[in-house]
Amino acid sequence: MSQYVLGISAFYHDSAAAIICDGVIVAAAQEERFSRIKHDASFPSQAIAYCLAEADVLLSDCDAIVFYDKPLLKFERLLETYLAHSPRGFISFSRALPIWLKEKLYFKQLLRRECRTLAGLDKKATLPPIAFSEHHLSHAASAFYPSPFEQAVVLCLDGVGEWATTSAWIGEGQCLSPLWELHFPHSLGLLYSAFTYYCGFKVNAGEYKLMGLAPYGKPVYADIIKRHLIDIKADGSFALNLDYFDFMVGERMVNQAFCALFDGPALAHDAPLQQKHKDLAASIQQVTEEVVLAMAMHLKAQTGQTHLCLAGGVALNCVANGRLLREAGFDEIFVQPAAGDAGGALGAALEYSYQSGLVTREINTSPSPQDSMQGSQLGPTFTQDDIEQACAEWGVQFRADVTAEGVAHLLTEQAVVGYFTGRMEFGPRALGHRSILGDPRDPKMQSVMNLKIKQRESFRPFAPIVMDAHVADWFCDITYSPYMLMVAQVQSDKQSVLPAITHVDGSARVQTVHSSQPVHQVLAAFYAKTGVPVLINTSFNVRGEPPVCTPSDAIRCFLATEMDYLYMDGVLLDKQAMPDAVMQRAQEVTFAKD
Repeated sequence: MSQYVLGISAFYHDSAAAIICDGVIVAAAQEERFSRIKHDASFPSQAIAYCLAEADVLLSDCDAIVFYDKPLLKFERLLETYLAHSPRGFISFSRALPIWLKEKLYFKQLLRRECRTLAGLDKKATLPPIAFSEHHLSHAASAFYPSPFEQAVVLCLDGVGEWATTSAWIGEGQCLSPLWELHFPHSLGLLYSAFTYYCGFKVNAGEYKLMGLAPYGKPVYADIIKRHLIDIKADGSFALNLDYFDFMVGERMVNQAFCALFDGPALAHDAPLQQKHKDLAASIQQVTEEVVLAMAMHLKAQTGQTHLCLAGGVALNCVANGRLLREAGFDEIFVQPAAGDAGGALGAALEYSYQSGLVTREINTSPSPQDSMQGSQLGPTFTQDDIEQACAEWGVQFRADVTAEGVAHLLTEQAVVGYFTGRMEFGPRALGHRSILGDPRDPKMQSVMNLKIKQRESFRPFAPIVMDAHVADWFCDITYSPYMLMVAQVQSDKQSVLPAITHVDGSARVQTVHSSQPVHQVLAAFYAKTGVPVLINTSFNVRGEPPVCTPSDAIRCFLATEMDYLYMDGVLLDKQAMPDAVMQRAQEVTFAKD
């Protein structure tokens, strides 16, 4: 009889659900994709409902429900932190305590209530057992168990879980053993977020913007950061100088001492950036890379392991990941594509499955084993009838039976094409299923897509997708990057050919595409027409929204932007053919939602 385990992450940011059957990942999705609220932290009712439907089981059929961290340990950390900073921490403490006393200290009851409501059960109905994983164990499990490695060292770095901010593990077979951990408030993730805040971006949302901004600056503040803010040891361990930060108990990430150190207050949200902020971005990026690289190299020397797995929010820093790939000395690196808190739902379910003895982990022993994330294609898919019904509901005309060659032809004419196919991706990256595609040869394409399509900052780079058989001809020191989590240099003789995806420092965040993926057909057709096996790929959304989930989401986003075409599994919508009434409705729906 099959064994089902449901994993849940919630109530901080990026709530998600995942379901495992006999150790196999059946489904996983973030709640934001259904609710349309970016970084939705609420209980993931819709994501859970989707996972159960995809597995074709009821909640009562599950063998366990596993939450991704331990709320009581988190409360202990909050309480000790407030007491340590008394009396200044009293205001934060007084605001947090009623919420904890009302709900979070009785977290199991809260989960039971939410699950019963979701399943339509009364108060007396029996639910599966509810278990709790530790936050960093969930991260580690999400990275190691889906990896193709029998053995690996695992490094997890984020803001903070219960107490841990950084942890190292050894993964062997179906066991994870802790090596060491660093505790709050000493956190590389929170240090990076402090600079995110200081440069006018949102914490837990704008860190990738800071990373994209870094190449426009010079690391002139790196020495100041290392002299005043962080003490880095040879093995990569570190301690923050807490005299400069306010995140322990305050309402801001940094205090007046931090602002004085960098000659001015934090930039207001979305205020114009100055060269100082570009230099600060470059500086903290360099320091972050130094810490991560030192940790990884120490772990390799300490353990002798040849494989590295990464998870936690800092593992989404693909520039740092690229340096690890080139310099840390590991044979292979696997980064969990949903490395942030969303992936904790998956890790919690996997850890419970293996440690409860429900299943045994099987390793692929082929010469080139693949990970078990299934390309991170773990979200909902939609039928042709679903797509045509959404078109009818919007009142839009479409062409049917459009081929990959047809899409490639549009791209060669510098059209911007929304591309919607197959299962939605799990994690923050668009991997060719909920994507917007463009011609990387067009020097104007970056600004066109940033300002007219994505409606975001003009400095933000776009990532390339490339046929995996051709990646070495176009990019340096990279052969395999299916989850767009590694930055590499564009070959020097190709940078002028690919101006729209080549960042100011000559780099690009690369995704390699295998022939089994639908978007590979478009790439192959574009290559046949142009000799270039590369396309721009960015997530199918506009600023402030999560990537689209349903055909209706895709149509609304398409109509509300200056995208030229929308392709959905053979169906093609042409912006020029849209009636005025349909365009007006899309604007009204968009503004009402905003």
